[in-house]
Amino acid sequence: MWCYRGGSISTEPRINDRIRVPEVRLVGPSGEQVGIVPLAKALELAQEYDLDLVEVAASARPPVCKLMDYGKFKYESAMKAREARKNQAHTVIKEMKLRPKIDPHDYDTKKGHVVRFLKQGDKVKITIMFRGREQSRPELGYRLLQRLASDVEDLGFIESNPKQDGRNMIMVLGPHKKKTEAMAEAREAQAARKAEAKANPGRSQNAADGEIADGEIAEGESADVEAAEVETAEAPAEASAEA
Repeated sequence: MWCYRGGSISTEPRINDRIRVPEVRLVGPSGEQVGIVPLAKALELAQEYDLDLVEVAASARPPVCKLMDYGKFKYESAMKAREARKNQAHTVIKEMKLRPKIDPHDYDTKKGHVVRFLKQGDKVKITIMFRGREQSRPELGYRLLQRLASDVEDLGFIESNPKQDGRNMIMVLGPHKKKTEAMAEAREAQAARKAEAKANPGRSQNAADGEIADGEIAEGESADVEAAEVETAEAPAEASAEA
């Protein structure tokens, strides 16, 4: 009776004695084509060069094998994957909540947050919250969203037009600048500040390291951010009582 015992399926290529075919298409250590040779001959050449025989194309007929230092190959592959993860940029959606009758000072504060998010290369979900009789005046929220989009049009664009969602009205702004570009600019700015701090001994190095301007990302910060992260800023209480 066949029984499945579980366990993970190995994704490692077969090497040396684990290769179970009568003949292989052999590639030399420098990439030269040796041709189709018996497996025993390929293993003999691997021992002669003090290298491993690695199956690089198992689905080919016959399978393609290459002479290489498998330990060095695995190390270099791991380093490439690590570098790719370091430079990877995840799409992050920030959220900003406003009220239709928001105070001018509060509006400026919220707009400043939106500007910072867009400079970082993040999308911003703008939510207008209606309460009570405000629900009968959706044009107030629409005008506020259009005003905000106009104020930040040099940094972002309307990715999703305003739409009513129950008691809320939602709009999504997308950044003109890609996340990877924002990360690269932030690293360059941080390096420039460190160089300036070294050139001016009177300035504290700690202040130079800790000082990150609005709209910049600390090096390595965004690479570990989960794609589902949402930053929510709560709306302040209304300045005046509802009519």
